[in-house]
Amino acid sequence: MPENDAHELTAWLDALPGAPVLVVGDVMLDTYITGTVTRVSPEAPVPVLHTQSETTMLGGAGNVLRNLADLGAAGVLVGVVGDDPDGAAIHAHCRETTGAEAPLVTAAGWRTTRKTRYIAGTQQLLRADAEDGGQLPENIRAAVRAAVESRVGACRAVVLSDYGKGVLDSGTLRHVIDAARAAGVPVVVDPKGRDVTRYAGAQVVTPNRPELQDMTGCAAEGDADVAAAARQLRQSGGLDAVLATRGAAGMTLVTADAAPVHLPAGAREVFDVSGAGDTVVAALAAGLAAGAPLPAAAELANAAAGVVVGKLGTATARPPEVLHALHAGRLLAGEAKLLDTAGAEARVAAWHRAGLQVGFTNGCFDLLHPGHVSLLRQARAACDRLVVGLNSDASVARLKGDGRPLQDAAARAAVLGAIDAVDAIVIFAEDTPRALIDRLAPEVLVKGGDYTPETVVGADLVTARGGRIVIADLAEGYSTTNTIRRLGG
Repeated sequence: MPENDAHELTAWLDALPGAPVLVVGDVMLDTYITGTVTRVSPEAPVPVLHTQSETTMLGGAGNVLRNLADLGAAGVLVGVVGDDPDGAAIHAHCRETTGAEAPLVTAAGWRTTRKTRYIAGTQQLLRADAEDGGQLPENIRAAVRAAVESRVGACRAVVLSDYGKGVLDSGTLRHVIDAARAAGVPVVVDPKGRDVTRYAGAQVVTPNRPELQDMTGCAAEGDADVAAAARQLRQSGGLDAVLATRGAAGMTLVTADAAPVHLPAGAREVFDVSGAGDTVVAALAAGLAAGAPLPAAAELANAAAGVVVGKLGTATARPPEVLHALHAGRLLAGEAKLLDTAGAEARVAAWHRAGLQVGFTNGCFDLLHPGHVSLLRQARAACDRLVVGLNSDASVARLKGDGRPLQDAAARAAVLGAIDAVDAIVIFAEDTPRALIDRLAPEVLVKGGDYTPETVVGADLVTARGGRIVIADLAEGYSTTNTIRRLGG
């Protein structure tokens, strides 16, 4: 990772649940009609699609809300729908799909925007849009602004999802940005059109490469050109930062006080870019709302985007998928076993439903040696499934001192994951695993023979639930610290 190690980003990923984000913008309904093509129409030189399924989901600003919900953040959606069946469908999707608050304003006589995509296999054949253009009535715009005013103080980030459908006119944009700035809340903008000054005062805008070229008139091909164009856009638009999304070339973050950061693309194969921009702003805003610095939030957004473009249709990214994307290419055999906290909770719950007894042990596991292997085998023998809590690099440094760990968390997780005795690995950032033990609720807690049942962190939590503490025998003569000392480290 250019700015932040993957293990530190894992801590920010764990911080996303409940992060409050207000989304304001153009909500729409996305419809996907899928089928197969076996012939060309005799009426015109077009393929004949034999339809097999039809699905609808939230699109536009609604897709930002979907992404926030799947990341675990607490989104609130303010937008406009028509008094029509598609508007009612959007209300239903907000309730049933995201469970989020959605104080949508209903405009009589206004047609809810719907995008219908026709797909054969993985190929999109056609998109048909139904929408109304023009400016919304003043009473509807006033209702949108009032809904924002009543909620902006309770959020920690605002997303402006501008698809040019009328909700974010210049007056409303200025009203929302000023209200957010007054409340000390960062504003993330998915922009539309050439005039970036409409978003002046926002913390960060996220143009794609063609939009960046169009907004600045500059070439935006290589890293240097993109950085220069983004720098010009930031200055001319009165913005704190620009995060340019560049497809297969990744992303570039330009701020006022640091060198440009170029983030490589994470997708291994691109199937569909529909809605990828929604994922970017959702993950970016969720990271900021959770307290992450902008470069770290940008890396989370880059990883999440790499997940969704590898899926067909308007998709979302869930934390376990983002976690794997952050560690992609570095986890080897341990990749499938490395989970974030929420993913570990889900897996432990599944094991419990199957009647399996779950054990837990933890450690730094720097320079894995036979003593570690013995501990893990004894721990696994005491339960049906074993979860290993792995100290993050920052945690190891606090516990062990300067120069430790010798291997970063991704490398340590990869080695642990190659051991058959280990069923799941969770990296934790705290000095002790107490909070993790409380969330996972294992039946068995295992530590080495240099502990007593009374000194094992989390023992009270496990025994209070009827679990047991196992003190494993130590394999004599093995110690990471002694090994480092012998090597002169």
